[in-house]
Amino acid sequence: METRHLERHYVSRIGWLRAAVLGANDGIVSTASLIVGVAAASGRSEVLLAGAAGLVAGALSMAAGEYVSVSSQADSENADIAREKAEIDADPEEERRALASIYEERGLPPDLARKVAEALHARDPLAAHVRDELGISEHTGAQPLVAAGSSALSFTVGAALPLAAAALVPEPSIILWVSVLSLLFLGVLGVVGAQAGGAPVARAVIRVVFWGAVAMAVTALVGRLFGAVV
Repeated sequence: METRHLERHYVSRIGWLRAAVLGANDGIVSTASLIVGVAAASGRSEVLLAGAAGLVAGALSMAAGEYVSVSSQADSENADIAREKAEIDADPEEERRALASIYEERGLPPDLARKVAEALHARDPLAAHVRDELGISEHTGAQPLVAAGSSALSFTVGAALPLAAAALVPEPSIILWVSVLSLLFLGVLGVVGAQAGGAPVARAVIRVVFWGAVAMAVTALVGRLFGAVV
């Protein structure tokens, strides 16, 4: 009876997971910090107006920033691939030797490394060089639209949480409730992000909660000291 070897890997999620976690984290932290800073000097109406403006501006900014930065990565990858293709066309034998040397450095005997390089060159030399020389794969390659969409959507969801809290809790305790609930939201985000990426949960939770608390504390202090919107 044939036994199937099943493994669960998470590298295929890199294209959207990083942007989604970054967007949600930034949405919670930036909006909660903005709300806390404004609440230290103003009332609920000003808090909600500032929070809504921060949500819209932040989501658009995150989408644009992710798209531009990941597009730059994609441009660099495509330029490297085009350069590699030109080198293979110009001197395929030298590129075959270069590929074999890569396999030797990874531990294959010279004869086997040469045979592997020849076999891969016979099938698809460019794919072999892109994967093993440039380190670019279908899982790790740049995806600008995926990154932008994931970041904008997750930022919106993250920002909506402290904004909803500010709208629902008693006005005199907005700072306390938004701070506590936002730290709880960040903890949940840490758990979800760690599980989605197969990473240690405790470390992720501590990291996002600690830096979120620092950001909100500093913003609240500045808002209270200067009595102005930060």
